[in-house]
Amino acid sequence: MSAPSTMPDTHPDFKHRVATALADTKVCEAGERATRRQDGARRKILTELPDALATRKLAARIKDHTLQNLDRYLEQLVANIRRLGGHVHFAANAEQAREIITGIARDANARKIVKAKSMVSEEIELNHALEQAGAEVMETDLGEYILQIAGEKPSHIVTPAIHKSKEDIGRLFTEKLGIPYTTDPPTLTAAAREVLREKFQNADMGIIGANFAVAETGTVCIVTNEGNGRFCSSHPKVLVSLMGMERLIPRMKDLPVFIKLLGKCGTGVRITCYTSLITGPRRPGDADGPEEFHLVILDNGRSRILGSDYREALRCLRCGACLNACPVYRKIGGHAYGAVYPGPIGSVITPLLGSLDAYADLPTATSLCGACLEACPVRIDMPTMFLRLRNDLLRRGHVPWRWRLGFKMWKLEMRCPFLYRMGTTIGRWFMRLRAKDGWIRKLPMDAAGWTAHRDFPAMDAEPFSKRWKRLQQNKEESR
Repeated sequence: MSAPSTMPDTHPDFKHRVATALADTKVCEAGERATRRQDGARRKILTELPDALATRKLAARIKDHTLQNLDRYLEQLVANIRRLGGHVHFAANAEQAREIITGIARDANARKIVKAKSMVSEEIELNHALEQAGAEVMETDLGEYILQIAGEKPSHIVTPAIHKSKEDIGRLFTEKLGIPYTTDPPTLTAAAREVLREKFQNADMGIIGANFAVAETGTVCIVTNEGNGRFCSSHPKVLVSLMGMERLIPRMKDLPVFIKLLGKCGTGVRITCYTSLITGPRRPGDADGPEEFHLVILDNGRSRILGSDYREALRCLRCGACLNACPVYRKIGGHAYGAVYPGPIGSVITPLLGSLDAYADLPTATSLCGACLEACPVRIDMPTMFLRLRNDLLRRGHVPWRWRLGFKMWKLEMRCPFLYRMGTTIGRWFMRLRAKDGWIRKLPMDAAGWTAHRDFPAMDAEPFSKRWKRLQQNKEESR
């Protein structure tokens, strides 16, 4: 049985979690180094596509079409899977999904379960439910396995242990697996492989996610770089695939469009090492495959997003490209978000899937630089969504009164030239009084957050409007 999963810092306050994350310089450096490397690889590898932008726009159109007709394609997918001998279950929320999967395990008398990487299973806290039901659950993705024995949650959508160094993993394996301390990656990988091989051989049930589900053929597609997904899906007698309802695409010929983009944008590789297509349970003549196949389709707030102005967020491929490109994520890491899905896309979908009131800080955890939009393979306009969510927060009264008052005063000031000139004059005097050697080292109230980490330049003695007027006068005189 795995160790109970815990967050490195479970403090409910977002700013406290961010401060804790920033204080851990080793984790910050490891995360920034890895994300910059993956983002650089993405930029380089995308140039191999004849027209990367056109491919991304095509993928976005396919996803938009699918979401517009999701009911029809879900019916087609379900009909095809059942025709092939599989079972389909719909879960309205996380609790139902857990009950369905634990029920499948109980009916199959499955005591040992191997699991491929699945962020949706993290979303519904599936491992804990299965363990409570008496099953032994083993994560088989190397990063997920590391975190499972460490008792931690993923900090990245694609590379879950991105915050851990090889020294951290070496110490962990010495403690948990009893091997001599080493920082050699092949040796550490071999030690994990030895444990996992026995789990694969004796597993009663496999659980996988679904990168894509093809409605036309009833096929579930998973992509991995380690091959563990194939072991989970081919050897155990019972296989469960858990997918969010938005993972659907219409036709098999649409799949290559997304396969081209997923690996390139996620980790900067031409294509993931293993692309596996599962179409129902084992048939006569098949060399391997499950005797029993179940697909669990999860809503858990997705239908609510589907009917809102945020539908575009359901295009997401969970490639992690926006995390790698985001300057905020690079600095604070994934655990600071306090949610299953971190980074820019997490700051959008976490409040939408759950509660905007509970995650009111996440839409502000962005610089609005647009790097996430530039990196996204399906061109989700996350910066615009951040602004919409902030507007929603304003309407719900989550913005501090002093901010609301300040913006009202700013609005009034911008409409009246006299008030504008008076305000800038007072502001300039105030700033110059606090300045020393041309820099302001401490600002009051909310502005203190800025000067806590950097100095603020003092304002010029002469405002720009006067300088501009003087320059124009000089030009007139020179004529």
